[in-house]
Amino acid sequence: MQTKRIVSNHLESNTYVIGIADECVIVDAGAEIGDVIKAVEGKRVVGILLTHGHFDHAFNILEYAAYFSCKIYASKKAEINLRDPNKNYGKNFAISDFKDFVWVDDGSVLSLGKYFNISCYAMPGHSACSMGYLIGTTLFAGDFLFKQGVGRMDLYDSSKQSMFSSLQKVKTIPFEIVASGHGEISTAAEQKRNIEIFIKFLSR
Repeated sequence: MQTKRIVSNHLESNTYVIGIADECVIVDAGAEIGDVIKAVEGKRVVGILLTHGHFDHAFNILEYAAYFSCKIYASKKAEINLRDPNKNYGKNFAISDFKDFVWVDDGSVLSLGKYFNISCYAMPGHSACSMGYLIGTTLFAGDFLFKQGVGRMDLYDSSKQSMFSSLQKVKTIPFEIVASGHGEISTAAEQKRNIEIFIKFLSR
């Protein structure tokens, strides 16, 4: 498995292209499509995974789906954010056409193409629609977890209580790497300390 990270112009959000043999999946859609096409390198895109419904992660997602002729996988709760710029924080960004979306639940396992078996984990806290995707031993966590922090909890449908529960839950997931929605990747060892710090903080 090869993972490529593309930093977008939308709040420097990360878009990931994950390739196995001649297939790949894309996580989030802030990056310009030209940069994504280069990273795909002619592989067949078998799905796009959306970690949550904020504009900086979803801005180009319909363009990706049309160009690569594939489905978008996301939490059903993301629809509320994606329809409303006041909830996704994009000044003029809204989606009204959801024909390319497939809604996934906590515990769903996606079998995409020949190679990808992806476990889906609801991780509310930063957003009610936050979803983590475990591909191999890498957890694509969106804005739920960062290398040295967690996502903001002062936005529409954020919740400190939900973040606390999600941090407890993520400790049960067998990841070795966390690929975050912004910034660099982190290891399980780095995240063990990070998670415990914020569990302690949120339990006060």
